[in-house]
Amino acid sequence: MSKVYFSTWNGEFINNINKPQEEWEESAYNLPAQYDSHRESRAFIGWDGVALFDENVDVIRLAMEYAAQYQEYSEACGRCAPGRWGGRILYDQLDKIARGEGSIADLDHLKEIGKSMQITSKCEIGKTVPNPIIDLMTHFEDTFLECINEQKPSKHYHETIGYIAKITSPCSDACPSHVDIPAYIEGVRDLRMDDSLIATRQTMPLAHVCGRVCPHPCEDACRRSNLDEPISIMALKRLGADWETDHGYDFFHPMEKKPNVGKRVAVIGAGPAGLTTAYYLAAEGVDIDVYEELPVLGGEVAVGVPEYRMPIDKYNQDIECVRDMGVNFITNSKINADDMRRFESEYDAIMVATGTRISKKVYCNNERAEIKGYWGAIDFLDKVNLYEKYGYEISKEEQEKNLLTTPYVDLTGKTVVCVGGGFTSMDVVRCAIRANAKKVYMIYRRDEKTIIRNTTYEEYHEAVEEGVEFLFHSAVADLRDEDDVVKSLLIDKFELVPNPDGGRAELVKIEGASYEIEADYLIPAVSQSADLQLLPEEWEIEKTSWATIKTNGKDYMTSRKGIFASGDCEYGPMTIVNAVGQAKRAASVIARYVQTGEITLTDEEIMEDHLRKLRVYDKKEKITGWMAGVPREHSQVLEVEDRKYNNKEVNLGFTQEEALSEAERCMRCYYIAMVQA
Repeated sequence: MSKVYFSTWNGEFINNINKPQEEWEESAYNLPAQYDSHRESRAFIGWDGVALFDENVDVIRLAMEYAAQYQEYSEACGRCAPGRWGGRILYDQLDKIARGEGSIADLDHLKEIGKSMQITSKCEIGKTVPNPIIDLMTHFEDTFLECINEQKPSKHYHETIGYIAKITSPCSDACPSHVDIPAYIEGVRDLRMDDSLIATRQTMPLAHVCGRVCPHPCEDACRRSNLDEPISIMALKRLGADWETDHGYDFFHPMEKKPNVGKRVAVIGAGPAGLTTAYYLAAEGVDIDVYEELPVLGGEVAVGVPEYRMPIDKYNQDIECVRDMGVNFITNSKINADDMRRFESEYDAIMVATGTRISKKVYCNNERAEIKGYWGAIDFLDKVNLYEKYGYEISKEEQEKNLLTTPYVDLTGKTVVCVGGGFTSMDVVRCAIRANAKKVYMIYRRDEKTIIRNTTYEEYHEAVEEGVEFLFHSAVADLRDEDDVVKSLLIDKFELVPNPDGGRAELVKIEGASYEIEADYLIPAVSQSADLQLLPEEWEIEKTSWATIKTNGKDYMTSRKGIFASGDCEYGPMTIVNAVGQAKRAASVIARYVQTGEITLTDEEIMEDHLRKLRVYDKKEKITGWMAGVPREHSQVLEVEDRKYNNKEVNLGFTQEEALSEAERCMRCYYIAMVQA
């Protein structure tokens, strides 16, 4: 919340004109009154109105500069005259008035053009650019008339003033990687898959991965859902990457690699965060060495995400795209504290992107690592995927430890119980089905709606179709063994008891409802923790209460200068797209740091943070002017019996006809935001 001089943002009307500043009313929204640590904002103007924080703002110049941004950032598709010409007229007429040459007729023309654009423009950028301009002309009409009647320039017309603008959209704002989603959808619609892929790779190098295994928070912020159903944003993303791979093209990079700057950065971990850091830093001309503990590249997506969700040949194309930027990879290299001490002197910066690869306990009675059949989710998935994807066999020692009789995971005749409720646990149970388990249970404390929210609707229902039995409002109370071999589990049942004060309902154990189930395996997949033994103790790098590496969440530098962290080891287990978003920001910061020694954010990044706080998507908005009821396309999925006992990719993607139909549903919800600082 912030005090404002004047605001029309999102329908609020605050008018503190002629009031002393201490009596100014506050806005109900997180408007960016403080631009950054050393600059205050004087005004904020955008798709939903205008807010003035300073009574000395030149409102005519502000309107003119905002209209000018439409020329630069409009992303105009050229499909309608109002969008193509209206914005130009807005700017020309406002500039005419601002330089002291306007007339009353110009003001009337501005209002007419603005209203015409609001009604007849085909995309949101054309519809919304006039909104704050009309607000300013309406509420500061006397100021406009003064310049017109006296034929004088607006008060700051000839001064140098900082205006900082950013184009956004509800879906792009909700995406942790801030992918230009309308642009890649438009590429699909126009059958320009190269343009689509380039738009994705501007901020997301792993196009194959995030076109398949992203939880797509963007779809929760799709304005189309206010009308009928959200766009199938994730399914459209993979098309550009598949097109590039299937046709054997060279990689379509969105940027030219810059000349070498003579700086070196070490990246620890070749998962999504490490790969992203390496890609964008290499593009800036920085020499990159990526160190990976595993014998293969790709991190948890490679050894944790099953083949049926993320085919390794597709993921390897994403990795090769990173390598093509000039990145050097070193596998089978577990970095320790001595290595880190050496790296600090050999490299100009270090990025720690080691993930979280230690499975946490269920915290039931008799939970002991030495019990055979008690198998951590990360190690279980490693064994499955290293064999299925790369042919790495399980050693005799590991076979004995995990009750196996084959050099791969074969669960024939076995009952598997997984405790969890997220993507890792979903991967465990579906892999267990494919390993021919007799019975597979998922134990989860909460309900079906929550598990869908934690993963995706598709993932949950595909697991149910394949035969996984979900036991909701349940928890393992006791692990029962015979001679250190799992035999059964005692399961407690819970019920949700509403909070009388209106808070979150409490889970309360139902006395007398506990029951026992026979089991051969208990696989904890409740969460993971980070192995941070590689950090030298004397560095005293700050940790979070979750025992991850602490940063400020904006520039991703740790408490030790030159040491950065991103992904799971910084935040805890997160989605791939979150890890990529962090790493993209960190790479941008590091690229400047290695040359200047300073930690800075670009205006683009500062504006991203402001807009995320403000929230671009309004789920209460009523959408008009579009044809409702156009059905969402659903890509083809393998039938249950065709996928249960193999690792064929389950989701087959869109046909060209389906892709075009779905891309046509996109409403191109670009918006422009601008700050005067």
